[in-house]
Order: sequence, then structure tokens, then C-alpha cells
Amino acid sequence: MPVLPGAEPYRHEGGEVGVLLCHGFTGSPQSLRPWAEYLAERGLTVSLPLLPGHGTRWEDMQLTSWQDWYAEVDRELRALRERCAQVFVFGLSMGGALALRLAARHGDAISGVVVVNPANKVHGLSAYALPVARHLVRTTRGIASDIAKPGSVEVGYDRVPLHAAHSLRIFFRVVDAELPQVTQPLLLLHSPQDHVVPPADSARILSRVSSTDVTELLLEQSYHVATLDHDADRIFQESLAFVGRLAPSVGAGKEGTAAGG
Repeated sequence: MPVLPGAEPYRHEGGEVGVLLCHGFTGSPQSLRPWAEYLAERGLTVSLPLLPGHGTRWEDMQLTSWQDWYAEVDRELRALRERCAQVFVFGLSMGGALALRLAARHGDAISGVVVVNPANKVHGLSAYALPVARHLVRTTRGIASDIAKPGSVEVGYDRVPLHAAHSLRIFFRVVDAELPQVTQPLLLLHSPQDHVVPPADSARILSRVSSTDVTELLLEQSYHVATLDHDADRIFQESLAFVGRLAPSVGAGKEGTAAGG
């Protein structure tokens, strides 16, 4: 099945500091591509994989589960570690949950975590119906393109496959139980006006991680897909400054000066 235009994975061979970016549920690398390119232009090694079942058609996603999505980012992380001295993990929405699980399981192999509107739970009464509903109804309406900026569009599915949503619900429970194992420096950015993931999810994550170096920033001008929204540049600059503080080779080099530009 051909990949949707713009949804292709992205990789860039840069310096000894690497960043793995994880996109969201029913989304694609397109939502994080400007972020990935910003980091690549400043000398970092970047990996932005396409999660299994994503970026083609929703019927393909119906055949995948959280184990498939996590296995893909886990593989990419291991590959980055082989060629980089330090590795950071970034994520949007479900990608934030993937990043946090990587941090919980890989410990000191990850130098820091940046998450944007990270998801922690499938909300609403419908969530409790998923175990049964997924056998009766194949899809529900999509969640893509929750963006305040006019003309900005996310490449994602217009339907949510319920089998995949059920798996996502299970995954969030797994990650929530592992959050106390997250000890790395953490930068969490979230939008007060988010029509997909409520601020309660960010609050829950902040209350459960064991990280002592924690920064929380509000994205007042953006909705859920903030990486394509009004606050995108701020996300890019804050994340690079975060990496530069923890990876001196970035902070001291030309990449650090570019952050302010």
C-alpha cells in the first residue's frame, strides 16, 4: 500500500547527538517533519519513523497493535544508540507515550525526553465500550488536524479503527504503570486548548514520573497538533535549548547559536 504524500519517514545523518521523534495515533511523520528538519539543520542526527499501519489507509491500521508501534520506535532507538554518543526521545500525543515508555525501559541510554500534548488515557464513556464496540463497529470519526493555525493541515486518517483504539487504551495503562521508572530530564509542552487530549493527561504524567529535572511549558496559541500550529517555532527552539543544556557538544557548537535565530 503506497504511503500518503508527506507521510514518509525521515532520517538525517548528523553529529554525535541523536533525536528520535515519535508521531501520534492515526497521524504520520508529516506532523513532526518541520521539527525534525529544524533539528537536522542544526547538526543533529534525526530519526522520524512511520509507525506500522499509519500513513497509508485506516484499514491497514486495523491490523496493528500497540506492540507493533512500540517495537518500531524501540528498533529506531537502538539504531540511533549505535551511532550516537547521546540520544533524546521526542513525541507528540501517543508519540509522547511511546517516548515515555522508551525512557522508562532504556534508562540511562536516553539523555532526555521532550513531549508535546502527551496522551495518557482514552477518555469518555466510549472508552469503556471499546472491548465490545470494536466487534460491532469498525471505525469512529477521526481526530486529525486539531490545529488553530489557518491553512495548516495534518496528514492523518479521517477514521479511527476501533481495534487499534482498544489496543491504544491498553497501551496507555501499560505506560501509566511504568511512569515512575522515568528518571531522565523532561520537557513537557502542552496546549490548554486541546480538543483531543485534555490537560489532565499532562498533569497525570507530571505527577507520576520520577524525573527531578522537569520543565512544563504552556502552548497558549495552539491546539493538539502544536508542532504544526502557532507555537511550532517555540517548541523547536525550546527543545533544541533543552538538548543543548544536556549535550554540551550541541550547546557549545554552532547549533546552539542557531537556536536563537
